[in-house]
Amino acid sequence: MVSSSSSSSMTTTALTLLVLLLSLCYLSDKLLAGSDASNSTTPNHLHHFMNQRLHQAYFALQAWKHVIYYDPKNFTSNWIGPFVCDYTGVYCANSPSDPSIQVVAGIDLNHAGITGFLPDDLGLLSDLALLHLNSNQFYGFLPSSLANLTLLFELDLSNNRFEGRFPSVVLSLPFLKFLDLRFNEFEGPLPPELFNRDLDAIFVNNNRFTSVLPSNLGGSKASVVVFANNNLGGCLSPSISKLANSLEELLLINTNLSGCLPPEIGLLYKLRVLDVSFNQFVGPIPHSVADLFQLEQLNLAHNNFSGTVPADICALPKLANFTFSYNFFCEEEGLCWNLTSKGIASDDRQNCLPEKPFQRTKEECDADLEHPVECLDYHCSIGGGGQSPSPAPSGHY
Repeated sequence: MVSSSSSSSMTTTALTLLVLLLSLCYLSDKLLAGSDASNSTTPNHLHHFMNQRLHQAYFALQAWKHVIYYDPKNFTSNWIGPFVCDYTGVYCANSPSDPSIQVVAGIDLNHAGITGFLPDDLGLLSDLALLHLNSNQFYGFLPSSLANLTLLFELDLSNNRFEGRFPSVVLSLPFLKFLDLRFNEFEGPLPPELFNRDLDAIFVNNNRFTSVLPSNLGGSKASVVVFANNNLGGCLSPSISKLANSLEELLLINTNLSGCLPPEIGLLYKLRVLDVSFNQFVGPIPHSVADLFQLEQLNLAHNNFSGTVPADICALPKLANFTFSYNFFCEEEGLCWNLTSKGIASDDRQNCLPEKPFQRTKEECDADLEHPVECLDYHCSIGGGGQSPSPAPSGHY
């Protein structure tokens, strides 16, 4: 039989042990909580990330932030911690291969004014579908690791300071549709492979590309092609007609092209914008241009075109702007004489139109007439690099 005093002593001891056990549990919980808090910004613990892909994205973005030297608008100031989907300019979405998890699907740092370069670690962002870096000061070469971005759909690197030859890494991206490299410092020839890709838009203007237009230009399926302000040279090949089922905008401004415009240009039935200004084209406007019923803007300015401006072109149903200044046209047929009466913006200055103001001198026009152009004499090879007779010198610039 247990005495009352012994029972009381055992009860006290049990209560003491219970209080001690509860105290230890409480301290243990506090220590674990403190440990979690102290490690919440440590990238080496995967349990802080929703999945492995966001873990990789964290490392890629931190490596990129490390080589950003100037961020005047503080775009990357909150690129801290594991929650990459909350970073400014970073966009997450459900993975196409596993909709149950989120991945970094897009990065948009347009107009951030950032100075830095692209590290190899960007290849870890293998779920990217969109990368927009327009209007920054990124410089250097594109890393070959970008080949890992196999889901990339849009790549906009325009208005930066990237350099080197055409970045061939972009040619390995199987789903790329939109490529914008304009206003950089790329140089050398345009690779023919560019026009074998299933791209919808190709912007390579305002770089330092040289050589002639590639021979397989007509193999492209692009709706927009902009080569402007590069020193390409050569002529525009009849093979341009192969773009008929897709091409809507063709801009060849200031690309050092010469020869005649091929009649096949009139087969581009979807064309809305045609700009060949600031080149050395000669001869008449092909009458086939009057077949471009979707054409809205036509710019032939600053060339050596001559002959008549055909009335059928001026009567195109959607034409809104027709500029043919600084050429050697000597006659405007029908409506062309007064396009403004139809609400069409026009500029016909510095031609040889006898009844219009601000034209070339009689001496300039007579000199041009002494050297008539026969376009059959201009043999443009498939690649656009065929030899052409030298046009008569002029002072159209």
